[in-house]
Amino acid sequence: MGMEIVLILMLVLRAHVVCLTYRCSIFHPYPPYHKYHHAGDLMVGGISSQLGPVSEDITFENHPSPVLPGQFIGVPKNYQHILALAYAVKEINENQQILPNLTLGFHVYDSYDIAQRTYQATMLLLSATERLVPNYLCNIQNKVIAVIGGLDAEISLHVATLLDIYKIPQLIYGSAPIMNDKTPGLSFYQMVPPEELQHKGILSLLLHFNWTWIGILIMDNDQGEKFVETVIPLFSKNGVCVPFTHRLPKVTDFSSIDHVINQAGKIYDVIMDNKANAVVYNGESFAMGNLLWFQHIPNILEVKSKPKGIVWIMTTQMEFSLIPVQRAWDLKIIDGALSFTVHSTALPDFRSFAKKQNPFSANKDIFIRQFWQEAFDCVFPDTTMSDVQENICNGKENLESLPGTLFEMDMTGHSYSIYNAVHAIAHALHALSSSRNTDRTMMSKGGRKIHGQDFCKFHYFLRNVAFNNGAGEPVSFDQNGIVATGFDILNLIAFPNNSFLHMKVGNVDHSASPDKILTINDDMITWHSWFNQVIPISVCSDSCYPGSSKKMRKGEEFCCYDCQPCPEGRVSTENDRNECSRCEDKFYPNKKHNFCIPKSISFLTYKEPLGISLACLAHSFSLTTVLVLGAFIKHHDTPIVVANNRDLSYTLLIALLLCFLSALLFIGKPGKFTCLLRQTTFGVVFSVAVSSILAKTITVVLAFMATKPGSRMRKWVGKKLTNCIIVSCSLIQAGICTLWLIFAPPFPDVDMFSITEEIILQCNEGSETMFYCVIGYMGLLALVSFTTAFLARKLPDSFNEAKFITFSMLVFCSVWLTFVPAYLSSKGKYMVAVEIFSILTSSAGLLGCIFFPKCYIIVFRPDLNNRDQLMRKKD
Repeated sequence: MGMEIVLILMLVLRAHVVCLTYRCSIFHPYPPYHKYHHAGDLMVGGISSQLGPVSEDITFENHPSPVLPGQFIGVPKNYQHILALAYAVKEINENQQILPNLTLGFHVYDSYDIAQRTYQATMLLLSATERLVPNYLCNIQNKVIAVIGGLDAEISLHVATLLDIYKIPQLIYGSAPIMNDKTPGLSFYQMVPPEELQHKGILSLLLHFNWTWIGILIMDNDQGEKFVETVIPLFSKNGVCVPFTHRLPKVTDFSSIDHVINQAGKIYDVIMDNKANAVVYNGESFAMGNLLWFQHIPNILEVKSKPKGIVWIMTTQMEFSLIPVQRAWDLKIIDGALSFTVHSTALPDFRSFAKKQNPFSANKDIFIRQFWQEAFDCVFPDTTMSDVQENICNGKENLESLPGTLFEMDMTGHSYSIYNAVHAIAHALHALSSSRNTDRTMMSKGGRKIHGQDFCKFHYFLRNVAFNNGAGEPVSFDQNGIVATGFDILNLIAFPNNSFLHMKVGNVDHSASPDKILTINDDMITWHSWFNQVIPISVCSDSCYPGSSKKMRKGEEFCCYDCQPCPEGRVSTENDRNECSRCEDKFYPNKKHNFCIPKSISFLTYKEPLGISLACLAHSFSLTTVLVLGAFIKHHDTPIVVANNRDLSYTLLIALLLCFLSALLFIGKPGKFTCLLRQTTFGVVFSVAVSSILAKTITVVLAFMATKPGSRMRKWVGKKLTNCIIVSCSLIQAGICTLWLIFAPPFPDVDMFSITEEIILQCNEGSETMFYCVIGYMGLLALVSFTTAFLARKLPDSFNEAKFITFSMLVFCSVWLTFVPAYLSSKGKYMVAVEIFSILTSSAGLLGCIFFPKCYIIVFRPDLNNRDQLMRKKD
């Protein structure tokens, strides 16, 4: 079993080369020099011309091959490359608009994936003879003007080292060779998009499916190393980690069988044990067979890991092709794979062209018999042999019945590139033959021909060629000689009968912006049966959902992390955020911290219960004050009104009325005018009220002192003293408020941060120092009034007003002492409500404690409202 597998691997490494040349003789298709064995890499060059009608069929002539028939096992599917070449030449020859009076012909050469053979075939092509004579050109009619190929980069590099000497263009339809110090200056016309575009496409695909933990599998050659060196930094920069990178070892001889198998077993264990369910596979054209062989590792070795589903992401160079002995191999491992291929469009006429191919009717096509035997597993009868026990080829086999791994009726991406390359050469030749300089030297006896000196211009015309191919798609080269096209993304669907279907599910657009190059339809993708048609997950850690952020694990890749909830005041609205962020000023986080909610605008209004309650309370107290003032005015001649200094009582009642009404300035949307009036009005009016109480207290004390015989206090008793106290104390407060308004006036402000859920519209005090000076000054007046009233509370009288003033100032001071901490601990409209409540309660305390007893006597006990009762002394 192991011997057979290694043999297959060795033979798959064989490759072919095919070529196309220019001829100026009467049309006779130039024959291939080597018999077809493993048609893979195509090296195409050459044109031939004729005057007169164009031949309908492409014919092949058989020449002796230096390689024995059957020496190599072929890749039948690569026969399509030759058919694409032949079809393109036939299509151009039948089109009188391109190269009129000239007919294209071509050569096909086989390199056998051996450098020696590649150089030999290239030199044979350059000698333009059937016999290899290096650097010898017998005539210009067989001069090569262009070469197409090969499929594998190493073949193209070998060919280019010789072609570059003669400045012959090479149009490669596979990956571009890696240039280094030993191969300077080699140039190519590349029929596949640049590797950079493919790398960006793979990255976009990984990010589209959030596959941030992926493996890479490459061939053990320069192309594989270059791929790793390029993509790993690109992936890391964009948040994709690569936990493992493995190189499939080469099979050099039978002695290395054990080493290869053991290495493959280790790679198998790593892939199956890792969390990475997506693996990027960068291989050569034959690498599909290696991958199918890979799934048989558990049958050969004792491995630790159980098999699992893998999403293989395959690069453009790989083809869905197998050698005949692999036709029965299970394709399950590649089920659901995603492959990048050169963009191609179906050509209906090509299907008809391919369908007509038959080994018995072909005009000396030496390739088709070998292909037919390998594809249909049959043999052609040999006239020298009597009994043939094997399956006989009868020519009735149907190409459409072949599985896709052996042949496809529609052009693959590589065949489509060959088709476009032939057309590019033809259009460049057409431009060359149509140029004015060429026209003067093109006529001869037998017709028109192109001289050698004109081929130096061919590069110019080829570089600038632009046309629509047979499918109607534009074809042109960029400034670097790379065809301007993109990639198709194919989904590989494997069936139990070892056949497959590849479905186009997306594309990479070369002309789109970097963030929009990928287009893919998730619903069209069929995943590996392991995933139950659910998009596979390939991450080191599960996603951190909105409301949390990633916390990196020490000593591990950045793709491995834990999730932690967002702290208070922060939010994450997307998966896998590195850190939580703050919402914009006008938004705040919800409870789950996964999105931002618009903040509501907050201020104390007349439309909410709190504002309505405080406003009603202010109006009620105001009305009460008006009623008390009315009662005092109505009974202004009664002893109780006169005895308690009627004018001071009126002043105090009016001041209290204004205090109640000033509370209304704090309700409603803060404006420039209301912000200026709020605190200053409150401070001045309250100062008048407290000054009036202080004047009352002093008047009571002086009145009792003046009743003593010989007292000098009588001269102080009167309106002058009270007015002086009220005016002086009020003016001091008014001065403080004036300075406040001049130097740091209050203004409307917006507070975004005090309350998380709200935008607070408030009045900025301008200067907190001035605000507390106003409050402090009122507190000082209240303290003096309280002290004076407290000392006078025991003066002998049946109705001592000092007692009531003491109680009123005790209430007043208690309210404003508790106001400061309550005000500082409140926010938003509740801070305003605290101040309004303090204004109302302190004013109500003064009104109730001082005037309620008097109103009670005036209204309910008028019998006590007489001079005798007021002058009666206590026992």
